[in-house]
Amino acid sequence: MNAKDIRNIAIIAHVDHGKTTLIDSIFKQSGMVRDNQQLGERVMDSNDLEKERGITILAKCTAIHWEGTKINIIDTPGHADFGGEVERVLTMADGVILLVDAAEGPLPQTKFVLGKALALGIRPIVMINKIDRSDARPQEVLNEAFDLFAALDATEEQLDFPVLYASGRDGWCCETLDGPRENLHPLLELVLRHVPPPQVDMNAPFSMLATLLESDPYLGRVLTGKVYSGTAKVNQAVRALNLKGEVVESFRLTKLHTFSGIERVNTDIVEAGDIICVAGMKNVSVADTIADPSLTTPIASQPVDPPTMAVTITVNDSPLAGTEGRKLTSTMIRDRLMAEAETNVAIRVTESAGRDSFELAGRGELQLGVLIETMRREGFELSVSRPRVLFQKDAQGNLTEPYEEVIIDVDDEFTGSVMEKLTQRKAEMTDMRPSGAGKTRLIFRAPSRGLIGYQSQFLTDTRGTGVMNRLFDSYGPYKGDIGGRRNGALISTDRGDAVAYAIWKLQDRGVMFIGHGDKVYGGMVVGEHSRDNDLEINVLKGKQLTNVRASGADEAVVLVPPRRMSLEDMMSYINDDELVEVTPQSLRLRKKLLTPQEREIAKKQAKKAGENI
Repeated sequence: MNAKDIRNIAIIAHVDHGKTTLIDSIFKQSGMVRDNQQLGERVMDSNDLEKERGITILAKCTAIHWEGTKINIIDTPGHADFGGEVERVLTMADGVILLVDAAEGPLPQTKFVLGKALALGIRPIVMINKIDRSDARPQEVLNEAFDLFAALDATEEQLDFPVLYASGRDGWCCETLDGPRENLHPLLELVLRHVPPPQVDMNAPFSMLATLLESDPYLGRVLTGKVYSGTAKVNQAVRALNLKGEVVESFRLTKLHTFSGIERVNTDIVEAGDIICVAGMKNVSVADTIADPSLTTPIASQPVDPPTMAVTITVNDSPLAGTEGRKLTSTMIRDRLMAEAETNVAIRVTESAGRDSFELAGRGELQLGVLIETMRREGFELSVSRPRVLFQKDAQGNLTEPYEEVIIDVDDEFTGSVMEKLTQRKAEMTDMRPSGAGKTRLIFRAPSRGLIGYQSQFLTDTRGTGVMNRLFDSYGPYKGDIGGRRNGALISTDRGDAVAYAIWKLQDRGVMFIGHGDKVYGGMVVGEHSRDNDLEINVLKGKQLTNVRASGADEAVVLVPPRRMSLEDMMSYINDDELVEVTPQSLRLRKKLLTPQEREIAKKQAKKAGENI
């Protein structure tokens, strides 16, 4: 296929603004799906976690044919923790569709991905999605989008962007608010008119830039990328160059694939301009150039951003270890983490000197949590520490730490509480404006360290109505000590099954994390104390029974439902002396040191060390 008959587009947006749902509708209307074919919702979210959480975690490619033109479509993640994927996949695209929610407007990730697209010289198509929402405000959102383009130094040509109003879920778009709401044909026709064909050289030697990496059980490492020049055939000899121009590997192209619908299809020849998959390499990774041996200069590429946050993963050594999982040893955990690091270039795994613990570093709590949740479902048991930020030194040798931009939409009555809590966490407010319907938008620049564990506090302070979006901003000056969780822990004194009567009698001590019949052990954190000190409690003690009839009626045992937390909530909740115990069936909180004697000794040693500094 000639390059002029190809269009490469990426769909970019903030999380939950409707990218994957829009692609579902495009599939159905482009003829790539049979009428009797059952695909389900959000077909591009193939991963179980993606389906459950309703977010896109991995960037994916697909292709449709429309009026004789092949349109390669790239679905990108909308969450900031997976932003590394977005930065790279934009290099494959010649155009982007910027999707903006008609009620929420541009949010942090919108700004992030749009800035990257504009810097590459791409002219976006703006699509105001979900205009059938009852709180939609399409005209104001369009103005906000224009202001965002201007703030990101868009050129005159980029500012003159075409606009469509749409409902991706219902499968229609129109060029005006009162236009016909029939189908998505206006979008596909606009793509053909507005997005330029790939600018490539068909006569030069073959070269492609590896942009996405995945592991296939049958094919091994599979690299996806755009062909920048020439053609390639199966069995052709090529070599891979890294960003410095060094040869990483020489090999033959044993398997070539292009995209058709949601499937990869075998092909014998690939041509410049298309997005393809290459399999069978051992060492080639993202950002490497795969090219004819005659080429010595790599294609310029976006280096992978360094991780900003890390957790320590160790073997599960609790009294309940081995009762639920099959993969328990440090060797099994090591092999799994190293295999992940091979295909996921946004994470970094470092082994401790004693080979008994591993530092897992990534872009945020969600990214680290997704990997740990995946391992849990594979049968692993492990212990996870509290996340910590990764510090750096600037040119003058001063300590710096990562900062994030935080955008909060909250009811007016809760603004004071949110501002107070974030100020305590060393955040600085940069903007405050009414956003209509009794809500206020607050924008802060905050150290990532101060935001660890804030999500649950934020939901409590806003009674679950607030919306918080975070995005990595830059490294800045170290902000000094930031207070952690203020309340102490309720700690179980013994091992057994928790008893409803005991929990009922202890409810006034704080919030419980366990219910009747839950398995507990000494040193396990079973609740949050209402005061700032840790308290040991016995949740196994039942009611004393005698053969003397009670003089009055028995009291009814009424239990308050326990607070159940997700893995990410637990990771951000714990203090430095605590761990999250992760097993295939359970998530538990525990103290690192399980006995009171060990904890007391550690406390005295820490106090003594502090006095000696």
